[in-house]
Amino acid sequence: MITIERTFNAYLDEMHIITILLPFSYQQGRSSGFSLLSDVEEEFPVVILQNNPIEGAVKYTCRIDHDVEFGKQYWIVDEHGGKTDLQIGAVIRTSDFDEKFYYDGPLGISYSTEKTYFRLWAPTAAKVKLKLKGALEEDAELFPMERGERGVWSCGVSGDLDRFLYSFLVCINLEWKEAVDPYAVSSAMNGEYGAVVNLDNTKIKKPELPPLLQLTDAIIYETHIRDFTIHSGSGAQKKGLYMGAGETNTVGIDGKPTCLSYVKQLGVTHIEFLPVHDFEGVNEKSPKEDYNWGYNPLHFNVPEGSYSSDPLDPYSRIRELKALIQAVHSQGLRVIMDVVYNHVYIREHSSFEKIVPGYFFRHDQYGMPSNGTGVGNDIASERLMARKFIVDSVSYWMKEYQIDGFRFDLMGILDIETMNEVRRITESIDPAVIIIGEGWDLNTPIPEDRKASIRNQEKLPGIGQFNDWFRDSIKGSTFNLYDKGYALGNEHYYDAAKQVLAGSIGLEKKEKGIFLSPAQSVNYVESHDNHTLWDKILVCSENADLITQQKKHRLATVMVLLSQGIPFLHSGQEFFRTKGGNGNSYRAPDSINQLDWERKSRYFNNVEYIKGIISIRRSIPLFRLADAELIRNSMRFMDIKKPLIGYVLTSSDQNAECSHAAVIINPSAAEEEILLPDGDWDLIADEHTAGNSTIRKISTRLTMLPLSSYVLVCRK
Repeated sequence: MITIERTFNAYLDEMHIITILLPFSYQQGRSSGFSLLSDVEEEFPVVILQNNPIEGAVKYTCRIDHDVEFGKQYWIVDEHGGKTDLQIGAVIRTSDFDEKFYYDGPLGISYSTEKTYFRLWAPTAAKVKLKLKGALEEDAELFPMERGERGVWSCGVSGDLDRFLYSFLVCINLEWKEAVDPYAVSSAMNGEYGAVVNLDNTKIKKPELPPLLQLTDAIIYETHIRDFTIHSGSGAQKKGLYMGAGETNTVGIDGKPTCLSYVKQLGVTHIEFLPVHDFEGVNEKSPKEDYNWGYNPLHFNVPEGSYSSDPLDPYSRIRELKALIQAVHSQGLRVIMDVVYNHVYIREHSSFEKIVPGYFFRHDQYGMPSNGTGVGNDIASERLMARKFIVDSVSYWMKEYQIDGFRFDLMGILDIETMNEVRRITESIDPAVIIIGEGWDLNTPIPEDRKASIRNQEKLPGIGQFNDWFRDSIKGSTFNLYDKGYALGNEHYYDAAKQVLAGSIGLEKKEKGIFLSPAQSVNYVESHDNHTLWDKILVCSENADLITQQKKHRLATVMVLLSQGIPFLHSGQEFFRTKGGNGNSYRAPDSINQLDWERKSRYFNNVEYIKGIISIRRSIPLFRLADAELIRNSMRFMDIKKPLIGYVLTSSDQNAECSHAAVIINPSAAEEEILLPDGDWDLIADEHTAGNSTIRKISTRLTMLPLSSYVLVCRK
């Protein structure tokens, strides 16, 4: 990269608008006229529309009638004979630019043993070169790339380039920058170069999975590749790696299943892995020295190398991640990939910014990068090529890795049209795909009605949203550690608890809800973020005895699993997962983040209880109704003493094995007697046991013990 010293600056900010900044230190910031000079010495008139003094300079807003050709060099000359290059400015953020350069074809590499083609979208570049080197070679060879339609540069290199490393050298505004291909599918160690690979040599056949007839059939179990097996008692051989997470028949110190085999037995339908795309924060040369959740994205289509057995081998990360996914599929489970398209690790260092400066990121009214994500940059998903990249990327992961769903980190940063296009394209690949995301309303400069946030859920059909109303009503505020929710004994959340149990659709009145469909409500009380539920209970119920704390925890988890919507569990939640009180463990050591498999053995009774509740949900369709009207027609709350909540679900299916199901929740410290609706009730979950077998028959009255939940059914 070279350093350019300019006496003054000129920017193309719209297709026919140039902004010129003359500092006071140069001709006192004055010039009565300017002209535009092409690289072949053609001169074009520039009309000054207005000039305004700004800090340290005079800003001239000018119009040109000449159509600037992108990829060619232009100069601005002032009345004094001063000269500066015309830089590509805010024009790249205009709709005219988007329409002119939108490209709907393939990007990245096309490999064959005879020749590999490289394609890069860089419409503002004057020159582009391909830098290519063998994996073990120090010296690189440069190949000029040819500019084609819509700003796509390409070149073909003969020979078998398998395992060759590559990058692009891009010249924009007279500066050369080196960047990794945004569409790279593998990389050198630590993502320093893209890597050419033959994906045909990594193919794995996807086994047939049990049908997923509706989104509310899903039960999601969230974990982190490293957390899942790194504990000494995990039973896995390849701890902390893709290969370890894919091991089956592992057992703990009690001789009972751990890891993937355990999750299969638990009864969930989907495993959600925290980001597995290439991220910053862990040095792949010594991966065990650092820890990171993975929300520092570098290369979106490249698997993270620190989870592979050999980060130096560009095939290792691909084959081992694919083998993990196949192992999950072999258990009859589906895989959800946590994706972070809302930002990059460092904007200035990202390939997007180096290749098309200013295009892929949002800027505020003053031209400064926006920061709704809180990490210094927001991806401008509304721009056509940014949207194309996101859609191309999720399509790639589904087709190449057989991913079954996506969890969008900070989805509220992205725009509605992009998310609906994601839903459309992924559903065309697999109708059973599940798309969920964090629809938080974040301060990013797009109109409120275009954000993919919870408040706009009616414009996002088929996309699930993490339900913070559910979370905070049941366990208490995430951001106030001492606030107790309904399950922790706070009656103030009584009415809210009833609404969220009904899928947050507004049971009596739609306006009381926040979703049009239960499939949009991802119900949870714990995730990788913030304190675990157990750690919160230890603080806000510190005077309670251990058994009482465990009962409160169980009650909250049962409410997650028996509410209408999509239940979401944080791995280890079923055995009271703790992070030692750490509320933000994104780079804490393994001792904090690891899934402690000895706790699974210690709290085996609670694990069995939660497993039983899961089996109830899966076997009784009434607990996973697919639409709001079905819920309104079938769900009735019982008239019982507050703060207890009881409700009955009635099936409209004349052939259903279970005609009615009832759930009664007692979050109080008192024993209460409940009068049941008429019917022959089978108790299938009480304070000790849960499952599909009848514990005992009950006709009219039920005694509820403190801090307990009961499930009853009428069978035909």
